[in-house]
Amino acid sequence: MPSPRLLQAFSRHVQEQPDSTALVAAGAQVTYADLERLVRRAAADLDGVAFTSVRALCVPAHKSPETIALLLAAWRRGINTLVPSPSLGAAALATLTAQAHGPLNAVAAPGGGAVLSQEESDPALAEGFSVPDPAESLLTLTTSGSTGVPKLVPIRTEAFDRFGDWAAEKFGIDATTRALSFSPLNFDLALLDVWTVLEAGGTVVLADAGASGDAAYLRALTRDNEVTLVQGVPLLHRLLAADDARYPAVRTVVFTGESVSEQGLRDAFAACPAARFHNVFGCTETNDSFIEDIDPDAFVHPLPIGAPIGGTEAVLLIEGPEGTEVLQGPGTGELLVHTPFQTCGYLEQARNAHAFMPDPRGGGAMFYRTGDLVHRDADGRHFLQGRTDFQVKVRGVRTNTLEVETVLGGHPDVVEACVVALPCPEAGTRLHAEVVRRDGASLSSLGLRAYAAKHLPRHAVPSSVALAGTPLPKTPTGKPDRNSIKKTRLNGDH
Repeated sequence: MPSPRLLQAFSRHVQEQPDSTALVAAGAQVTYADLERLVRRAAADLDGVAFTSVRALCVPAHKSPETIALLLAAWRRGINTLVPSPSLGAAALATLTAQAHGPLNAVAAPGGGAVLSQEESDPALAEGFSVPDPAESLLTLTTSGSTGVPKLVPIRTEAFDRFGDWAAEKFGIDATTRALSFSPLNFDLALLDVWTVLEAGGTVVLADAGASGDAAYLRALTRDNEVTLVQGVPLLHRLLAADDARYPAVRTVVFTGESVSEQGLRDAFAACPAARFHNVFGCTETNDSFIEDIDPDAFVHPLPIGAPIGGTEAVLLIEGPEGTEVLQGPGTGELLVHTPFQTCGYLEQARNAHAFMPDPRGGGAMFYRTGDLVHRDADGRHFLQGRTDFQVKVRGVRTNTLEVETVLGGHPDVVEACVVALPCPEAGTRLHAEVVRRDGASLSSLGLRAYAAKHLPRHAVPSSVALAGTPLPKTPTGKPDRNSIKKTRLNGDH
């Protein structure tokens, strides 16, 4: 990815539907012919570069038509691109670029073209990192970094082709599709709402990255551009459903990334009365792996993560007396998946031995250890319980902070909730919650703790709650930045 097939499809759209709108950005429409002109401008700037010594190109994911054109131009040249968040600090960006063997940076210029710069880097930073092979992959993404330094994930060309086939059929993506692109371009959600839509000849409506929390802006953008496909984290759907907004043109709604509250579901059903609703589950390493089709008139909550997508295999591992064992029947264990869309492994080779393992049942496929704890019920439905790295002990009792977040997020006055574990001299560990409440809500910290006490065992009730009216800090992929929240709170405690 992005595949030669995507490039061929794009060239065909330029020839057959040059005046059709490819992108909407900052109030302007960019036709397929316009986008092709931007691609050629960027290609002209890349023509002078000898990509024999430079093995990859770093393209910070500024959300603009120019950046999309620059990526298409690089892929036409067969250049592997690292697409990191533009919000990364200079030191972190330099490290990731060196690890990807790509000391050359390219930033899309306003109006088209590319501004190139050569970065000096320590060769030692790339030791232990494989060199991306453009014959296998033209795109390298990063993980969220929510639990440490972002990992470099090459997206295989054939895997993207298979994903595009599945997504286009499942969500009815074609030339009439008008998709809202809310997530950053460096997030794997862009594989669906940008690249698959462009391959189908549809229209991508780019939400300004600086207005991602502006409900009025997002509502107008979605309504005025007659968006038909909305994919995003629950926060997006809450913002769109505010003030009883309605979107009769939306025909497909995709929930992803985090659990959705029951009220959030009902609000989305009302906001998009003509839509089909889906809950998808996956990660950068595997792309989507589970999907749940949601019936607004008959659904269960919490939502299951769904059934494995066609071609996906999933097993649950538990710790048995003789080590890890495959869970048979109902129970809770770590989810392992093998999908048709997954990466061939991290560029950092040392990480692969732990993250990828042979089929524990004895098959030949390589499975990815997601780190997600999943419960399978007697009917074979799968429910997300949390993460192995979100397990902490409070007064000696194992507690899952993601479960606590889900309960807090179920309060009708809560917009966002994030729970972190902090050191405590008495209990060893205590839970702290950072919560964003709805505008105008009278919810108090004490009231929210009382609500939590009705739904959680005593040890899982946060000992402190901080209420805010502004969005929580986010990682480059839009997830709550738990490390930042924890660091801020620890500094404040001292």
